[in-house]
Amino acid sequence: MTDFAAELQVYDTTLRDGAQQEGLTLSVEDKLAIARHLDDLGVGYIEGGWPGAIPKDTQFFARAATELALRRATLAAFGSTRRAGVRAADDPHVRALLDSRAAVVTLVAKSDVRHVEKALRTTPAENLAMIRDTVGFLVGEGRRVFLDAEHFFDGYRHDPAYAVEAVRVAAEAGAEVVALCDTNGGMLPNQIADVVHAVSAGSGMTLGIHCHNDTGCAVANSLAAVDAGAAHVQGTLNGYGERTGNADLLAVVANLEIKLGRQVLPAGRLGEATRIAHAVSEITNVPPYSRQPYVGASAFAHKAGLHASAIKVDPDLYQHTDPTKVGNDMRMLVSDMAGRASIELKGRELGYDLTGDRELLTRVTDRVKALEAAGWTFEAADASFELLLREEVDGARPAYFDVESWRAITESRPGGDALSEATVKLSAGGRRLVAIGEGNGPVNALDQALRKALLPVYPELEKLELIDFRVRILDAAHGTDAVTRVLIETRDAASSWQTVGVGANVVEASWQALADGLVYGLLRQGIERR
Repeated sequence: MTDFAAELQVYDTTLRDGAQQEGLTLSVEDKLAIARHLDDLGVGYIEGGWPGAIPKDTQFFARAATELALRRATLAAFGSTRRAGVRAADDPHVRALLDSRAAVVTLVAKSDVRHVEKALRTTPAENLAMIRDTVGFLVGEGRRVFLDAEHFFDGYRHDPAYAVEAVRVAAEAGAEVVALCDTNGGMLPNQIADVVHAVSAGSGMTLGIHCHNDTGCAVANSLAAVDAGAAHVQGTLNGYGERTGNADLLAVVANLEIKLGRQVLPAGRLGEATRIAHAVSEITNVPPYSRQPYVGASAFAHKAGLHASAIKVDPDLYQHTDPTKVGNDMRMLVSDMAGRASIELKGRELGYDLTGDRELLTRVTDRVKALEAAGWTFEAADASFELLLREEVDGARPAYFDVESWRAITESRPGGDALSEATVKLSAGGRRLVAIGEGNGPVNALDQALRKALLPVYPELEKLELIDFRVRILDAAHGTDAVTRVLIETRDAASSWQTVGVGANVVEASWQALADGLVYGLLRQGIERR
């Protein structure tokens, strides 16, 4: 297997450290799928988990041996040094690392003497022996060994001589890399840089960096460490991880390549960053963070009319880099801050050339501002804005059915769950359609009834799925009499879109967003009205 990370080793620990994030649970199938995406991205190393300690990880490595055909990355198994008082060759957890058949083994070892004495409950000398014996044994068995020096920066503050000695012993025993870990995530960039520089100058070995984000500085700390001499950087996709997460590997890599001119991924692979970030979000079932640097949906989104006027002349005036470098794209947000330039650029993004039609631009802009003043929002509902724009351009809103009426009722009995029932009456396909749906709430019941009525005419609706539902109470001072805004996200096999509804109650607002979501889904598929 070829190592493409010639200048800087990129080591991903999404499958192990990232999986420690609260609410994130990965099956073996999930881990195999994510590993394939990471390999596609072009990382040098993928840490698959802790075989022998976690049964699911043991199974992952067993299946990876036959099911993962990695083209770029090398698989690494994670584990700890031998137990105190036991030979490395006799420690079952060390043996499990060999049994994983991973070419690289990453060992975690204590480098803070306080942890040695209080957590491991052994002597500083024995901890160093544990490092030396375990690294030496695994190297003797033909494994490449990396070592994660846990709590290194805190340990260095307390007793720098011991922390550095742990690094020296690991290198002397044959470890290729020692990653200095800011395990508690409490360091700042200048502190990281000073320590990495000092240790690098004194050891002469390959150092790595592993940062957590508790100060919000994990990416900055990783870059500072690289600048100070680290040649190996660890992180997780999308910044997954315990507490506030690990360094977001995508941001680290993008900054290194785009801002610092260091080629750390195979040529062209950075352009896949946005696609892979979102694909992994689907697997983890953790919604993508829209404001994530470089790959977030809002990373290159512009809202203010002043920005739009400048972007119309030159996009680089308000963007720090070309979004296509990371596979993202510029987006224009339509809101009450929008001017005609915003509407023109957004129309162009949606395939409409509105250049020169000042009357149309003014009409759409005024309508957007009036609707936003009444509680609507289009910056997070591109699909609803496109339907509005089509209505203004074509003189009629796209329609696949005509609604006669709808209603929803909820019945609750003592000791039982509430059940909702909805009835819709509409016309489509040249006939009147009436359908009843049941659900665990009125919106769910309306969704069921609407689909039941329309599926015989538009079987393509079977491909659409409602995936998110958000309610915002406007003018909350009015209490239960307040206006309600609902955002609904719908998807097909290719992508997702959002629609908005505003009404005097949550059901009315939901109906608007729900119906528009289905209309837009049919429109995307190029379906004609029947």
